[in-house]
Amino acid sequence: MTHSALSRFRSARHALPAVATLACALLFGAVSPAQAAGEEYFPLQSYRVGPYAAGGSGFFGGFIDYMNLINTRDGGVNGVKLTWSECETEYVVEKGVECYERLKGGLNGAPTAATNPLSVGIAYATIDRSTADKIPLITINHGRTDSTDGAVFPYVFPLQLNPYSEVSAIVNYIGQQSGGAANLKGKKIVVLYHGSPYGRETIPVLELLAKHYGFELTQIEVPHPGNEQGSQWLQIHRINPDWVILRGWGVMNPVALKSAQKVGFPADHIIGNIWSNSEEDVRPAGDAAKGFIAITTHPSGTDFPVLQAIDQYVIKPGHGNLKDPARFGTVYYNLGVVNGILNVEAVRTAQAKFGNKPLTGEQVRWGFEHLNLDDVRLKALGALGLVQPLKLSCSDHEGGGAVRFQQWDGQKWKLISDWVQADRAFLRPIIDQSANAYAKEKGITPRDCSKDIGS
Repeated sequence: MTHSALSRFRSARHALPAVATLACALLFGAVSPAQAAGEEYFPLQSYRVGPYAAGGSGFFGGFIDYMNLINTRDGGVNGVKLTWSECETEYVVEKGVECYERLKGGLNGAPTAATNPLSVGIAYATIDRSTADKIPLITINHGRTDSTDGAVFPYVFPLQLNPYSEVSAIVNYIGQQSGGAANLKGKKIVVLYHGSPYGRETIPVLELLAKHYGFELTQIEVPHPGNEQGSQWLQIHRINPDWVILRGWGVMNPVALKSAQKVGFPADHIIGNIWSNSEEDVRPAGDAAKGFIAITTHPSGTDFPVLQAIDQYVIKPGHGNLKDPARFGTVYYNLGVVNGILNVEAVRTAQAKFGNKPLTGEQVRWGFEHLNLDDVRLKALGALGLVQPLKLSCSDHEGGGAVRFQQWDGQKWKLISDWVQADRAFLRPIIDQSANAYAKEKGITPRDCSKDIGS
């Protein structure tokens, strides 16, 4: 059995017996269509090996455990069981596209609900495909910022936080720490970014924010995967900035923190972005990480009813997806749970319109576009405080745009701020301009969102 097959088998054996039977049969090519026809399918373009394995294994572990909870505790979503299979991408775009094509058709009668690649590169490469195939492409906390405009990108959802909102919120926080946005003028800010489409996504908007607020901006690239950063931090040392924004990923993050310590740059003036905020980013850096600040859309920890339910129904019975149980409740894991909640609630929302049955991607898209999670609903889900209130629409596929700031004390993350909102009014014209340019390039006629076309 190949490593990827073994990975899928390991995932399958942690699911319910019916799902496990289906997944094992899938591996060996003997599947009866009746086994999955009444279920809703989530193809998982996962990655559990390579330099970004910590993010992938944590995220997909949380996502799978939440779907397992829904099946085990609730009997599915209004009686419709969830099923899934994994395809190892190693965070490589070509493999991600191959996995998309292999899995997009559903599973033995179970229709595909949505794809969740957790990769900017794979997301960019499958936008046109998922749109043509009418399958929602979920890019939680990442992806193309202009896909916030659902009039142009009807099937793409950068849920909670698009990249422009991310850096705008960080700049707003630095303004707060400086005594007000007016005091940003003359500040020196360095952005150290991952050498990938993800890392480069915010270059233009940061330049606009620098011009708008009058701060001095230097943007420095770190080639993938980020093991070597000596020259970059020597440059930062010469600049002597007030703040460094770390747009890292994977091994780049602890290397950045250790490199900063070597040149004497204080960790409490480095702000990590949404992919530089996990336990796996700081623990390998040891004492170099103490004081490091990062943004988050959700806290770590297990003090939420939904996490306690996963522990009761999935983890303790021995069906948890994580190899290392100590990662339960960590940042990446909890993001996977949050992602699971948003996907499942989109299915539930769509069922209210189309019926309690397996739904097509087109129908699930309607559910995402009409998702409305207020505090009352979040409390009912056991996720109040874990998920920010979220309301999507035809014109707004992000729905949130707020972050909190957390600081590493050497042992755990501590929240140090309330919600800090991005300047969405400033960002929206930029988003619309980019989306309209994309529509012109692709020959797309934007939807009229005033008519709320969703079906």
